[in-house]
Amino acid sequence: MEPEKQPTLRIENLSLDFGGVHALLNVSLDVRENEILAIIGPNGAGKTALLNCINGFYKPQKGEIHYDGRKITRMRPDKLAKLGIARTFQNIELYTGLSTQDNIMAARHVLMRQSFVSGALYFGRAQREEIRQRRVVEEIIDFLEIQPIRKKVVGLLPYGMRKRVELARALALEPKVLLLDEPMAGMNLEEKEDIARFILDVFEGQGATYPDTPVLKDGIRCIVLVEHDMGVVMDIADRIVVLDFGQKIAEGTPGEISTNLEVIAAYLGKGK
Repeated sequence: MEPEKQPTLRIENLSLDFGGVHALLNVSLDVRENEILAIIGPNGAGKTALLNCINGFYKPQKGEIHYDGRKITRMRPDKLAKLGIARTFQNIELYTGLSTQDNIMAARHVLMRQSFVSGALYFGRAQREEIRQRRVVEEIIDFLEIQPIRKKVVGLLPYGMRKRVELARALALEPKVLLLDEPMAGMNLEEKEDIARFILDVFEGQGATYPDTPVLKDGIRCIVLVEHDMGVVMDIADRIVVLDFGQKIAEGTPGEISTNLEVIAAYLGKGK
């Protein structure tokens, strides 16, 4: 029997309230090494609230979040990004007045070792660092097949392309854990297929194809996916967690979830 994968993220009894509304109520789950975990549920079930707690945008009133055995509950998003947790957003959060290339480069600055002061004092070293970071940005652009829009202003791009740029910006943070909040929302079938392919490819790693970018070369340790398209979820997720009214009502493999009567009643549609 194959040993159970160890959790990269552990969420224990997490509760989040907004006034008298329970966005999350005693939610516990593990995100294991080398897996894609999907979180599904009706609108308002608490899916985005859970991601916001994991990456520090919301501060839960109760419960703990651990990453590699380290407590990260209530840690700031910028510190979590440096630890290796990155995300995309349900509502696109980009610098709309900047180009695709500059949006991705802005994320790389979080990881740059040279400060503005050291850059002024040691121009050669800072310049080499800048060149290295731009090489990584170009590999991400190539991987996501967005070369034609690399110099275009993001605010003028079609919706599907802006979602792809947001994924690029998350990958630029070199995440070990990638949180994806409805990355395919509003897309047509062809665009969804492209994003699903990118998710699987970056999860598995592309080896020597992208030697300068570890997140593309080696892959991502685990991905947490919030998505409404059940066809996509059933195809690419290793496990699924189901939320309803802020509570976890089910957890299991795609096969187990698809036949769970409580899930069918709450979300997938009434069974016979």
